Amino acid sequence: MKFNVNQQDLQQALSYCQGVIEKRSTLPILSNVLLDASNSQLTITATDLDVIFVHQIKNIEVIEDGKTTTTSSIMYDIVRKFSSGKKINISLSDASKLQLESEKSIFNLNCISPSEFPLTDENFNDNEFSINSKNLLKLLNKCKFSISNDETRHYLSGIYFHQTEVEEKNYLTAAATDSHRMSISKIRLDQKISFDPIILPKKTIFQLVSLLDNYDGEVKISNIKSKIKFELNNSILISKLIDGKFPNYIQVIPKNNQKKLEIDLKLFLGSVDRVASVSLDKKDGVKFSLSKDALNLSVNNTNSGDGNETLSVKFDHDLEISFNSRYLIDIASQLDGKNIEIFFNDTGSPALIRDPSDFDSIYVVMPMKG
Repeated sequence: MKFNVNQQDLQQALSYCQGVIEKRSTLPILSNVLLDASNSQLTITATDLDVIFVHQIKNIEVIEDGKTTTTSSIMYDIVRKFSSGKKINISLSDASKLQLESEKSIFNLNCISPSEFPLTDENFNDNEFSINSKNLLKLLNKCKFSISNDETRHYLSGIYFHQTEVEEKNYLTAAATDSHRMSISKIRLDQKISFDPIILPKKTIFQLVSLLDNYDGEVKISNIKSKIKFELNNSILISKLIDGKFPNYIQVIPKNNQKKLEIDLKLFLGSVDRVASVSLDKKDGVKFSLSKDALNLSVNNTNSGDGNETLSVKFDHDLEISFNSRYLIDIASQLDGKNIEIFFNDTGSPALIRDPSDFDSIYVVMPMKG
């Protein structure tokens, strides 16, 4: 095997691989990337057995076809420290050493036979549809922070995707909850698709977000019973799905929250962030003391002190209620409009949060006791 590749192209491909490969794997081969050079392209594959990532670098100079595997993290660390954009010469001198050469640097890396690398070949083509990358990224970003970290309830450890229909219009709807907060967002589909409800795992979501951040175009999605495949330009991401039943989230959406608070988004976000700074533990509640057209935000921590700030708002009731500041900041950071709307019922009931400029997304936050 012998080929030349651009440093930036290789660095980006290996960077994506770092998100898939487990840092401490019991199987040495799973710490490696599979490199396959042929037909003027380099195909790089990484897997942790639950997620498979494949990336192609096209139009490279392949002098001699071949394949091997080497430690992903070491190769990435070396490549990113080479001069940006320079040519890297890569060759397999013998079966156990991969040579990287750029400018005056030469490295020889240990290899494991490519025959040991676990590859599966699934036929995904039955149910395929396409979606704009920016729309898919929006769904992921608006829901990912509500994913649960509680491993005992594995069915909450991802985003629930399903097809919905509203007034004869078809949508791809995403929902996530950790039982303290919930995010729901949807995007319009051109037509009805063949797509069974799925729960996409957290790790896959963050890998997909990193790919979509650098891509503008169509994403092909296809799924079979327990796996899903995303195809973007030169990358393919295949993932196992979470086996479980997502709760009926519609039941949790408040129906009687008539007390509407409207406030400038930037002012609200800045104020919550400032007031919460007095507490080292962001889980401390931010207390809302609401009266007509005024909101007082306060935090009182016995170990570090207290702080409060008053804002002018649109509100027509008296209410006191507390929330986890981190939850409010997470939600407010994802809103795109000028204002934020929060709908209340009473002190002990969940609040409903909306972005007036985005009718397709809603958020629910449980209040804190005391």
